[in-house]
Amino acid sequence: MARKKKKDNLSELLMAVLMLSSAITFVYTQSLTATVAVLAVGFVGMLAIVKTLQNNKQKKLNESGILQVDAMSGAEFEEFLRLRYKAEGYAVRKTPYTGDYGADLILEKGPQKIAVQAKRYKSNVGIKAVQEISAAKLHYGANEAWVVTNSFFTKAAAELARSNKVKLVNRDELVEILLAKKVG
Repeated sequence: MARKKKKDNLSELLMAVLMLSSAITFVYTQSLTATVAVLAVGFVGMLAIVKTLQNNKQKKLNESGILQVDAMSGAEFEEFLRLRYKAEGYAVRKTPYTGDYGADLILEKGPQKIAVQAKRYKSNVGIKAVQEISAAKLHYGANEAWVVTNSFFTKAAAELARSNKVKLVNRDELVEILLAKKVG
């Protein structure tokens, strides 16, 4: 949901700049030919900017490994996160695959104890995940609760997470985490 708004805002901004520059050209030159030329060049420039941004995004996705994450099963995603957090210095315990009380992993580092729910989804993650990890936080005696996904969260899930102090890690943040690990 958030990524579409960002793309729409950029498109709207570029279109507004194009229209404004065309209007200014017409006002100062009173030439329809010059105005059409500015529109044409601006439109080609706008297409080039959008294509470059798309290429950069695709390159970033390819380099991050998120496309491999997208192909994982739920159990593979949990194991992937277990290894990721273990590499970050956490003591990681997997909960049973069934009867997990809403958490897939329990992370511990010093006084920090985190209940994590892994959601490898093709669609947006809803409020059920936030409800489950909130309950799991209490059940496991954790002081933090996270939901990590390769997707995004619904507006309702984000709102419930804020009021329940649940950290949401969405696709964009997961890509950044994956890229940081490749550099570091």
